[in-house]
Amino acid sequence: MLDRQPRTAKPSSLKRILFALSLGLFAAANSSADIGPPEKEDLKFGFIKLTDMAPLAIAYEKGYFEDEGLYVTLEAQANWKVLLDGVIDGQLDGAHMLAGQPLAATIGFGTKAHIVTPFSMDLNGNGITVSNEVWEQMKPLIPKQEDGRPVHPIKADYLKPVVAKYRDEGKSFKMGMVFPVSTHNYELRYWLAAGGLNTGYYAPEKGDISGTLQADVQLSVTPPPQMPATLEAGTIYGYCVGEPWNQQAVFKGIGVPVITDYEIWKDNPEKVFGMTEAFTQKYPNTTARVVKALLRAAKWLDEDNNKNRPEAVKYLSQPNYVGADYNVIANSMTGTFEYEKGDKREVPDFNVFFRYFATYPYYSDAVWYLTQMRRWGQIAQYKPDSWYIDTAKSVYRPDIYAKAAKALIAEGKMSAADFPDFATEDGFREPQSEFIDGITFDGTKPNAYLEKFPIGLKGEQTP
Repeated sequence: MLDRQPRTAKPSSLKRILFALSLGLFAAANSSADIGPPEKEDLKFGFIKLTDMAPLAIAYEKGYFEDEGLYVTLEAQANWKVLLDGVIDGQLDGAHMLAGQPLAATIGFGTKAHIVTPFSMDLNGNGITVSNEVWEQMKPLIPKQEDGRPVHPIKADYLKPVVAKYRDEGKSFKMGMVFPVSTHNYELRYWLAAGGLNTGYYAPEKGDISGTLQADVQLSVTPPPQMPATLEAGTIYGYCVGEPWNQQAVFKGIGVPVITDYEIWKDNPEKVFGMTEAFTQKYPNTTARVVKALLRAAKWLDEDNNKNRPEAVKYLSQPNYVGADYNVIANSMTGTFEYEKGDKREVPDFNVFFRYFATYPYYSDAVWYLTQMRRWGQIAQYKPDSWYIDTAKSVYRPDIYAKAAKALIAEGKMSAADFPDFATEDGFREPQSEFIDGITFDGTKPNAYLEKFPIGLKGEQTP
């Protein structure tokens, strides 16, 4: 066991006094970067048991929260809805969230609440796994390397005949994802649609939020830790989830991960840290200090070619965090990924926490999620490009991020090179083309992007 105090331990009064004194000395020397003392010191943050909650665990275990005068309790949540509700009703001060959650809540798909994110937690980190039975039917269709291993990336084109066979036998082809506004839902839909399979539409204005209208493949929600057991039971034939639950299927011998999200959309944004807008307004110094601690944790996770990842895996394997076997978590966290059992390949960017400005809350990332909500009917009506961009700017908060980053630079803990150029950054990535279907995404032109998809709603179409 690593040597840290219990997660819920309270700091002594002396420790708080010493922090206040050090803060005063720093402010006197660095007034231009001064954030000010935290308005709220004792905080509770929620998370789901996935490896991409790592920045929270590391900020706690390495004392980065305490360096900011913040005394944090981390609490695992049962599922994404419970987590979101906890943030909205104030039981949680913030949480590890699906990137789509703050956006969906803000526009009123599901629970209506203005949630914002000043920090993107990671890039990549998901995979799509199918059952052994499905894999055995796909495998003969997939091109092989000289050594006999399948050529990657494996497209859904090779799943399409299997789905047709199940349909001919009168069986619905069912797959799991973790939440209707999760990256996993959109990535699984993206992969399947790129292979010519329709995953169905949501029709909230008609009272149908199943997301299965006109579906070739029926998608349903399963909490991440329950994915392997649900697959093993035969309730679903595959799923899209974050780690370690794809590698767990390999470890248990019940399924085969066929593709990672890195291969669906290279360096895609995954989780975010979400808080209510009201919290960030009431406690601006606290918010900025939380982001400072998370930035230091993210950098620690990636620095020196991931040299700290084995130590991170030790923390994550503890039952109070992810609670999976060390070797299962290490399979992906240390730069490899195992597909079919024994087929372990180098994927150094499977989990990215800091490289490539992974932590910056780009407006274009938000726009991509909104386009997928529109594509599949969660946004039922046409919206102009300006709506997508205005919505992104109301949820993603690079202003808070920049405040925290500039303070870290002034303190000498990080350098300007670690961050985008805040003087020129407009919040939109350059057009991205490394998707499995080769379609280019330009965040400034969401409707033109939607028009490119052969499957999905566009223009004035409704579910």
